[in-house]
Amino acid sequence: MDFLLHHMLRTSAVRDPDKEALVHGAARLSYRQVAERCAGLAIGLRKAGVQRGDRVGVFLEPSVQQVLSIFGVSQAGGVFVPINQVLFPEQVAHIATDCGMTGLITTRQKLMFLLPVLKDITTLRFVVLEAETVDAPPQFPMFIFDDLCRQEHSEVWKEATIGKDLVAILYTSGSTGRPKGVMLSHSQIMAGASIVSTYLGITGRDRILAVLPFSFDAGLNQLTTALQQGATLVLTTFVFAREIVQNLLKENITGLAGVPTLWSLLAQPASTLHKTKLPHLRYITNTGGAMPQAVLQTLRRVLPTTDIVLMYGLTEAFRSTYLPPDQLDRRPTSMGKAIPDTEILVVNDRGQPCKPGEVGELVHRGPTVSMGYWGQPDLTAKVLRPHPFLPKELGDQERVCYSGDLVTMDEEGFLYFVGRRDTMIKSSGFRISPTEVEEALFSSGKLVGAAVIGIPDEVLGQAIKAFVVVKSGDPVTAQDLLAHCGGKLPRHMVPKMIEVVSELPKTSSGKVDYPALRHREGLLK
Repeated sequence: MDFLLHHMLRTSAVRDPDKEALVHGAARLSYRQVAERCAGLAIGLRKAGVQRGDRVGVFLEPSVQQVLSIFGVSQAGGVFVPINQVLFPEQVAHIATDCGMTGLITTRQKLMFLLPVLKDITTLRFVVLEAETVDAPPQFPMFIFDDLCRQEHSEVWKEATIGKDLVAILYTSGSTGRPKGVMLSHSQIMAGASIVSTYLGITGRDRILAVLPFSFDAGLNQLTTALQQGATLVLTTFVFAREIVQNLLKENITGLAGVPTLWSLLAQPASTLHKTKLPHLRYITNTGGAMPQAVLQTLRRVLPTTDIVLMYGLTEAFRSTYLPPDQLDRRPTSMGKAIPDTEILVVNDRGQPCKPGEVGELVHRGPTVSMGYWGQPDLTAKVLRPHPFLPKELGDQERVCYSGDLVTMDEEGFLYFVGRRDTMIKSSGFRISPTEVEEALFSSGKLVGAAVIGIPDEVLGQAIKAFVVVKSGDPVTAQDLLAHCGGKLPRHMVPKMIEVVSELPKTSSGKVDYPALRHREGLLK
């Protein structure tokens, strides 16, 4: 029985050992090869000191090693923490210190990149490098990735881990403060893979192109869904749309998931997608925000035989809804209905179920509801609460996820997104904390005030706009500040526009009045 994350790999390897499992450039690995390397890596990680529940960071670019690390850490009994490759050293250090990271799997180049902050990660006990060691090793033992993968794995240990145990922490930004770690159990990830496979009809015949980072819940699900079903996962990075189209054609890709910015890129008039026939592409699916209607219509026109599946979800509960392709003509702006084995409630401010057309908060009930936020029980309690409508005889042990998203439901039960309760920005598929962007602006030393909001953008979903108050007598410009942010933040977190103002609106308590800024931008009536 498969009840742990790495069991899905083991089962697929037994079922079809010679089937192609992973493709990355010239590298092509069968399920047997992936399973054997993961087993060796698990032994190696145990010898390096990984114990049950230890957090191990995976700071790698999309690669075979990245996939092996995720399943190897799981098989060793640890907890993998995927780190987006675009993050800056201070952001990586925050993640590592927040979760008490004991091990880090990375490359020589990335380790040198992190050297200025390594001293701040006091829990780190060892590092695994993808290739050669650094010239001046830091204060902890260092191992070579391939050496660990070659460990003899005839040894079999009794697994103490169970499905309810923690296996992953995905860091996501909230409305305030730094990124927080969403905790996922083996059972929750396994359920997500099974559910998505069900409504997308994924089987061992599929070939899935992975363009989303595994630090993103939808990206991780592409990996787990593919390996659970015995499909082939093709890893890639891209700069231009034509590179994706080339991969779709060359690898006979049947499935692709992307964020709105990716689809907008592919739908551009100059995109080679317009003149490339892709008879194998069975489905594409959208995540990370609503797909612009103009983009949707273009994709439907240029991909007439491909199903387009619109989805909605949040890291704290994974995927919540999807819109079947046969509903696109009738309700192209809908989020759809609940995914299988999931119930979606719409609850008003009085804690009562909403009637059709009434605005309320989307509440998610099902097996993919996360374990909450690492080390933040108070915040967890705000998001994961007792089921509001269960009979009292059943008690209040079941937790449902209050999304913070406002929606409406029509007479047939289809959902429509209205907006967010909080100030969090969702841009290019990323959840971005305004506070973190404001901190980067303040670090210029040129400002006395900064406030960041999200404004509607057809391509990005939301664009980041900053309002700043410059120190008296300082000639700094908006372009100077954008350049500064470019050196402090990943590209998706850099404001699209900065407006210099004489003062920021304040509430009676002296705090920045964010609703007033939104009203000024015409976002509130």
